[in-house]
Amino acid sequence: MTAYWINTFTAVHDDEKLAAYIALAGPAMTGAGGRFLARGTPAAVFEQATVQRTTLIAFPDVDTAVAAYHCPAYQEALRALGDGAEREIRIIEGLPT
Repeated sequence: MTAYWINTFTAVHDDEKLAAYIALAGPAMTGAGGRFLARGTPAAVFEQATVQRTTLIAFPDVDTAVAAYHCPAYQEALRALGDGAEREIRIIEGLPT
């Protein structure tokens, strides 16, 4: 069943580190089987939500999404980001179609 990776930035402290992360994370996610569905700043927010960058990535299943987080290429992206941002990452399973 399809799984969705939702990455929401809650604070950005260093734009250069964020840019380095983005350059590495995109190829890491697609290389691990992910397909970007949306990314950027929200068009609208409600109920105390952040207006920071949000990314939605589809994976074939939860195991593939979790493995993508732990893959060497994504870990390299995380090292590049370092303390440059604070984020929340959620992986949720899609509903049956």
